[in-house]
Amino acid sequence: QVRLQESGPGLVKPSQALSLTCTVSGGSITTNNYYWSWIRQPPGKGLEWIGYIDYSGTTNHSPSLESRTSISRDTSKNQFTLHMSAVTPEDTAVFYCARIRRDWAAYDYWGQGTQVAVSS
Repeated sequence: QVRLQESGPGLVKPSQALSLTCTVSGGSITTNNYYWSWIRQPPGKGLEWIGYIDYSGTTNHSPSLESRTSISRDTSKNQFTLHMSAVTPEDTAVFYCARIRRDWAAYDYWGQGTQVAVSS
């Protein structure tokens, strides 16, 4: 059973940087066929894909967020991390990490989500 667990600050001030880490258990983030994603859901809105890092370490980001986001990984800890710069209150959301199974082109495992509020 694959499990994903998000961790990070619950409150960030505007203009600061945000880092969220997803710890994966039950499967390696370097296993072929899987992409490791970040998705968010602002209050009252739908899910928004942020980006992913794949099994080889290649990343891909939403064009609307690409200038402010990066995704890195620590294979020794089986973790991947979202970095977002210059946050604004519009970045307030529940952030999820999830796994995409490439051959299904679908998400198969999700974390429970972590709430991040951007406020002074």
